[in-house]
Amino acid sequence: MLDHVGIEVDDFARSRAFYEMALAPLGLAVVMEPMPQAAGFGAADGKPWFWVMARGRPAVHGVHLAFKADDHDAVDTFHAAGLAAGGTDNGAPGPRPLYHPNYYAAFVLDPDGNNVEAVCHTAPS
Repeated sequence: MLDHVGIEVDDFARSRAFYEMALAPLGLAVVMEPMPQAAGFGAADGKPWFWVMARGRPAVHGVHLAFKADDHDAVDTFHAAGLAAGGTDNGAPGPRPLYHPNYYAAFVLDPDGNNVEAVCHTAPS
């Protein structure tokens, strides 16, 4: 199951304004900005699931896919399997408290450079 999707953009302010206006009729708004040049859009429940971000470099016009993992072990196993399958490390398994205290994720670039993530939102058992 997908947890969230993110895109990289060249001009964050322009893209944030575009998506803010374009998505408003669909009931989506910016619900989180955990760092400069990153905006998470979501509905009234407050969970961001569509991200727009600029990283201070030319945008990688690929996709960011985040798959929901049941536990931390599944995140770890995903990362190892992704590397074994020919992916490139883009973030080792670990906590990402920038997003919330129980955010645990790993990132692998697929052979085409798309950023694939496995994420668990629960505390370790």
